[in-house]
Amino acid sequence: MDILLAIKAIIMGLVEGFTEFLPISSTGHLILAGSLLDFTGEKVKVFEIAIQAGAMLAVIWEYRERIARVLSGMFTERRQQKFVINLVVAFLPAAVLGLVFAKAIKAELFKPVPVALAFIIGGLVILWVERRPKGQKQQGMPHASRIETVDEMTVLDALKVGCAQAFALIPGTSRSGATIIGGMLFGLSRKAATEFSFFLAIPTLLAATVYSVYKERALLSMADLPMFGIGGLAAFVSAFLCVRWLLRYISSHDFTIFAWYRIVFGVIVLVTAHYGLVNWAE
Repeated sequence: MDILLAIKAIIMGLVEGFTEFLPISSTGHLILAGSLLDFTGEKVKVFEIAIQAGAMLAVIWEYRERIARVLSGMFTERRQQKFVINLVVAFLPAAVLGLVFAKAIKAELFKPVPVALAFIIGGLVILWVERRPKGQKQQGMPHASRIETVDEMTVLDALKVGCAQAFALIPGTSRSGATIIGGMLFGLSRKAATEFSFFLAIPTLLAATVYSVYKERALLSMADLPMFGIGGLAAFVSAFLCVRWLLRYISSHDFTIFAWYRIVFGVIVLVTAHYGLVNWAE
């Protein structure tokens, strides 16, 4: 494989891994990185989705003990069965809506203004959600999350988070941002919302990868395996580091910094699109 191609694949994998689980939209960052690297095209679109599997494997490795308990007890233990059901219920809204509206979304929303608006509106929503507890406390109503751990979630809670994840079908929204902030809005603690977002990424990213690779299989050949492998490995390593860091970060910080980052990134989308520096339709 060409050295320059390998370097581009590594950079794209690092971008995917470092942004997939942060509430800042990995898709937007991959579009920007791909344009700056002159790494675009139909095959690259499949590559960008396929390397999400590397990020997904990072979550599986980080939570391997919990996942092993789920797999061993999903037919015998009520707690594990409930967890699996919640994941399935949360997965379905985005999966169904994605299949139905994928073409319309690509045609209408993969444009600079919708992408920029998604970044900015998402940032404003994060600011609003993060500031709600402080306002309640000042009014003599101390904020306490209704759900402190993922095991306390009901099927209805999972469905609500799943509906929030469906908003991530809008380019620039961020899958993790939608699920984490949506979860917090519906009563999950920051830790519970973040961990459930990690777990929900497993079926979501797996389905997206399998569907995309199968659908576009005519574009691919065995010669593409090294590029996909290198990109996936880079995504795994960077996602693993990001997940570890994020779990430490949320123990003493909120998501306000990501909100402002999204707003700034939204402005970057508008500026780069206006001057023709980035083709956001990619």
